[in-house]
Amino acid sequence: MPADASANAATVNRLYEAFSRQDGDAMAACYTPDAHFADPVFSHLFGDEVGAMWRMLSGRAEDLEIEHSQVEADEESGSAHWEASYTFRNGRHVHNVIEATFEFRDGLIADHRDWFDLYRWTRQALGPLGFFLGWTPVVHRRIRFQARRDLEAFMADGMTAPE
Repeated sequence: MPADASANAATVNRLYEAFSRQDGDAMAACYTPDAHFADPVFSHLFGDEVGAMWRMLSGRAEDLEIEHSQVEADEESGSAHWEASYTFRNGRHVHNVIEATFEFRDGLIADHRDWFDLYRWTRQALGPLGFFLGWTPVVHRRIRFQARRDLEAFMADGMTAPE
């Protein structure tokens, strides 16, 4: 039986509230066991990878600030706007602006797609390198490769946050 629109909106709110508390387990609980996630960095994640990604990202952030708004949902789909501010591992500050879409099943997120400007992100996170080369497919592939490698290592290590 499908959940109603207010239950689906509550799931989205719960997801971002958990992220702002850096509670990756609570975030993972918002997804179906076979969920799909995609964004410009993590191209396609499935099932346990989705929760592992959120555990990894929330566990490594030291000064993470999350704000979400414009949550809309019906019985099947929804959307939200959210922003993340944090210090990247190289010490550079990042303010990422993200648009999210969702598909729901039984009150949980079955499909989650985030969109953000990867070139804008590279300019902030990588500084001059990002400014001059952050728009190139080579840099985008390297970012995706590193993110996938970090996630695989995180999962292989029993899902503990990297130092």
